[in-house]
Amino acid sequence: MSLANRIADRIRSEGPLPVSDYMADCLMHPQWGYYARQDPFGSGGDFITAPEISQMFGEMVGLCLAQCWMDQGQPKRIALAEAGPGRGTMMADILRATRAVPGFHAAVSLHLVETSPTLRRMQNEALRDHAPVWHDAVQDLPQGMPLFLVANEFLDALPIRQFLRGDTGWHERCVGLEGDRLCFGLAPEMPQPGLAHRLEDTRPGDLVEMCPQAPAIAEAIGQRIARHGGAALFIDYGDWRSVGDTFQALRDHAYVDPLSEPGSADLTAHVDFEILAQATPSAFSRLTPQGVFLERLGITARAQTLARGRQAAEVDAIATAHRRLTHPEEMGNLFKVLGFFPESANPPPGLDT
Repeated sequence: MSLANRIADRIRSEGPLPVSDYMADCLMHPQWGYYARQDPFGSGGDFITAPEISQMFGEMVGLCLAQCWMDQGQPKRIALAEAGPGRGTMMADILRATRAVPGFHAAVSLHLVETSPTLRRMQNEALRDHAPVWHDAVQDLPQGMPLFLVANEFLDALPIRQFLRGDTGWHERCVGLEGDRLCFGLAPEMPQPGLAHRLEDTRPGDLVEMCPQAPAIAEAIGQRIARHGGAALFIDYGDWRSVGDTFQALRDHAYVDPLSEPGSADLTAHVDFEILAQATPSAFSRLTPQGVFLERLGITARAQTLARGRQAAEVDAIATAHRRLTHPEEMGNLFKVLGFFPESANPPPGLDT
């Protein structure tokens, strides 16, 4: 049986599925889900994330977190964590960039939030010298010590629900069947208390998205930081508030129909950062474009250092990577950064309030 057949059977039995249920099955089904079946990253996968573009990305993030640790008094025991670590590339770059920071590695216990067995094996290959501990959920991260966490392109893969505004309420967008073919449809109009605040900035016909898991994740991370110190960096594409249909599928570095061949493409949606800020009990930063964040941290100087003494082709590759990460027409404006930090501390370097 294929995942498409399984989803079709479920729809015949239960009725049309919320987009969140469809997305969860496509990505995380233990047998046929996208992340259970393959390595999606890099030039041979379906997409390339910032850490795969250049080591500079992870290096800047690592030095940002290390500076937060120093600014908060260099606590002797900390949890250094990543949610959605991919192949372990960024964490390896973070650890390499911070190994010269006196006392930092001695304080670190490494924690990774990952459910895919395939990706856990890759992460172990990249990070085995640092004795990583894996967790199935952010809520399982250790309590009682400062938490320094990064989540890059983690939130965009969390299942979303979609709602089309009607005259007095909201129609939930669902996945149903037209014959044997998957298709989108709308549930009857109903009130949605969780979207009451969106009546101010929308009108009938507008579509908004909400991620049911996001508030609990933000609360769990923010609670640890508010109580015990630390910092969190959420880096993803999206904006302060969601408007419009951003549900998309990527296969072989090209956009495809998200209802075609379930489980064979990466499904994502833009992040609504406002929801994270509303849910955290910690302080939070201003939402900052990725390019601005990286430039404030010194990525241009790092690129110049890496290029020194290299051959022309290598210099061009470094310049191309720098542009892709920072330029407004590349990833520089599309991707944003939101930081969590204790009320008593300054925001992470590169961010402000």
